[in-house]
Amino acid sequence: MAILSLKNAAIATLAAAGNAAFVNAQDDDPLKVMFVNEFPDKTIDLYWENHSFDAEHPERRKLEARISPRGGWHASETFNGHEFSYELDGKRHFITPPPGNAYNEQFLILAGDLEGFKVRCEITVNSQQYMDYLDILVKPYWAPRAAARFLELVRDKYYDGVAFNRVVPKFLTQFGIAKDYFTRTKERELSIWDDFPKDVPFEPGTISFAGSGHDSRTTEIFIVMPGASQEQMDKFGENSWETPFAVVDGDVNKSALKKIYSGYGDMPPFAKGPDSSKIYDVDGYTTYLPKKFPKLDYIDRCYVVDEVGLGDDQSEGEF
Repeated sequence: MAILSLKNAAIATLAAAGNAAFVNAQDDDPLKVMFVNEFPDKTIDLYWENHSFDAEHPERRKLEARISPRGGWHASETFNGHEFSYELDGKRHFITPPPGNAYNEQFLILAGDLEGFKVRCEITVNSQQYMDYLDILVKPYWAPRAAARFLELVRDKYYDGVAFNRVVPKFLTQFGIAKDYFTRTKERELSIWDDFPKDVPFEPGTISFAGSGHDSRTTEIFIVMPGASQEQMDKFGENSWETPFAVVDGDVNKSALKKIYSGYGDMPPFAKGPDSSKIYDVDGYTTYLPKKFPKLDYIDRCYVVDEVGLGDDQSEGEF
């Protein structure tokens, strides 16, 4: 996996203070906005709408940035209340960024009317006896920081070879500790800030990053399992880092999720399943998991479905 990119550095800068409360923003107060393009092959021309001029005036709309696909980005130094626009498939979309956090910062994915970006994970099931797949629909507007981070990790093949290390029926399935020691050690230190909550309820098949505190999300994610009680689902999201960013695509009850091996139970101290801290050790995948938990299921590979065949080149953004 490549070293921390300029995009990540910009995300860290513009997303500082994460889920801090909205400031009492006024028009023309400064606002820093990260605009991200996650489409597989569409370049987005982002325009600033100058309402000082009539709609037909040649100075009304000015090109601010041309944003490349597959994680391209543009960091804009703008003001609250300013409107931007971009065109997709013949339709112009207008967007006025919401007020930022305490540091006047905001993070947005430009996705038009798209419902989501589909990721397919090819996985082992029934204790590595068979191969199946899990389709994930990444929602661009629910938690954009989380969505962008997950898509970036998928494109970097971070989840390939990862174990389903915490599988508890009627509760959750958790994964996201890389097979390669140096990769998991490095990415463990690269946390993203919390997203602003959108009041999206947790349901079976809902996907969120896991965490251990405010602004602590790194690579581990969890999926709410079928049969989870309403009481439990209501508890998800009480922590600032638990914000839904995706769902299992299709009928979760008929998906491969229920076929993932769950015989080891929850992690310590709740039960005697795999200890994530030991998986992070240098011998986590070479000794600890295969000797102590040989029946675990694994992800073979994950990929963005619409990017298959497009090659591995990815474009960065610009300030």
